[in-house]
Amino acid sequence: MISYLPLGAFLAIVFAAASTGAVFQPGPWYAALNKPSWTPPNWLFPVAWTVLYTMIAVAGWKVWQAEGIKPALVVWGIGILFNMAWSWIMFGRQEIGLAFIDLVLLWLSIVAFIVLAWPVSQTAVYLFIPYFFWVSFAGALNFAVWRLNP
Repeated sequence: MISYLPLGAFLAIVFAAASTGAVFQPGPWYAALNKPSWTPPNWLFPVAWTVLYTMIAVAGWKVWQAEGIKPALVVWGIGILFNMAWSWIMFGRQEIGLAFIDLVLLWLSIVAFIVLAWPVSQTAVYLFIPYFFWVSFAGALNFAVWRLNP
């Protein structure tokens, strides 16, 4: 049971970061923007992110269990910061282009984590694969919204 206490800390870190999505919500500004036809329905985002955030926390915990605070976990933490910043940049500041740059940096941090975590915990890497695909899709969506709203 004691070994699961740190998992609670990882969940708390990730869900604290996720709270920026609750603070900086899309609102009327985003609703009024032009979006591509392949934009998912609004209800899908919180559902997908809840699952992904749980997987992100477990992945960080697995790497921490395997090697402690080493480069993979540092990159994991940097990725959390980029993830946390996106809602503030996109919805708080309403800077679509800057949000896209943040998403590119987030995507790079995900790739770096996958590469660094592979020798440490393949489970962590497998937990990050859906995150990689979702952020890739989110990046394409962010870019499309940016281009459609000059």
